[in-house]
Amino acid sequence: MEYRQLGNSGLKVPVLTFGTGTFGGNTELFKAWGTTDVAEATRLVDICLEAGLNMFDSADVYSKGVAEEILGQAIKGRRDQVLISTKGTFRMGPGPNDLGSSRYHITEAVNGSLKRLGVDHIDLYQLHSFDAQTPVEETLSTLDGLVKAGKIRYIGCSNYSGWHLMKSLSVSDRYGWSRYVAHQAYYSLVGRDYEWELMPLGLDQKVGGVIWSPLGWGRLTGKIRRGQPLPEASRLQSQLAVDKGPPVPFEHVYKVVDAIDEIAQETGKTVPQIALNWLLQRPSVSTIIVGARNEEQLRQNLGAVGWNLTPEQVAKLDQASALTPAYPVWHQRSTFGDRNPPAV
Repeated sequence: MEYRQLGNSGLKVPVLTFGTGTFGGNTELFKAWGTTDVAEATRLVDICLEAGLNMFDSADVYSKGVAEEILGQAIKGRRDQVLISTKGTFRMGPGPNDLGSSRYHITEAVNGSLKRLGVDHIDLYQLHSFDAQTPVEETLSTLDGLVKAGKIRYIGCSNYSGWHLMKSLSVSDRYGWSRYVAHQAYYSLVGRDYEWELMPLGLDQKVGGVIWSPLGWGRLTGKIRRGQPLPEASRLQSQLAVDKGPPVPFEHVYKVVDAIDEIAQETGKTVPQIALNWLLQRPSVSTIIVGARNEEQLRQNLGAVGWNLTPEQVAKLDQASALTPAYPVWHQRSTFGDRNPPAV
């Protein structure tokens, strides 16, 4: 397993992180992801640790806290061998303060996650989304206090826009508070918006990319192809899951998969392994979150490391997956491209 620095921190993380969204499955959305119980989760953790994958990502909202509880059971007795990252911000109760990034909710959320996980600290705590109703100063001072209290080691954010992240970093710098070292963001061969602003920002400000849904919300498993029905065991069978995930036209998916298939013939690797390996070669990426419903899927994902696509193969995938960027990026590149080149 390869390890990389997590942004502007001293923490080394594996290039693959195991995501626990498949643990529990006691809500309609997360049932579409998976229904892994404690016994199976423990087995998956065993395999991860054997391979050198020692970072596990969760969130309080995953199956309403059950995913964190199962992860806590699965790592019991080996806390010193693992890194735990989790997230909070989304609604966890019926009250007006049971969501968001206020001092009240963040404090309650962190304490709740610690209890469910059965640990005394969280290695990386990330805000699951930006809360525009709470002052950034309140949010960051609260996180800094939790770091100083020893409940959190490092802080990150998730699903922020460029200006959300840059404003937060500026406020941390102004007051000397703990700084975001990670941004958990969506990025895949069928979703490259991350490259337009978030990747250049991450490189400039040394914020490591923690990539979620690297297989395009189940579209790059190798089972989605032109003229074939969706596999029965796919989150894409759930309309709720489709609505909550990143939108991608199927024709674009087919175009990308066609290119991956050509490279699969050359390398002997699978579609998901190629999609993951492509991401591992992108700038600013510290770690990629991979999930698995079972041991077979996990071992296949682990096969994405230890080798590299050639520059020619990377270029082929780049070309097949390229889309016109949003304004003002397309304008900057077309009129002043020598001063605003792509980060990649």
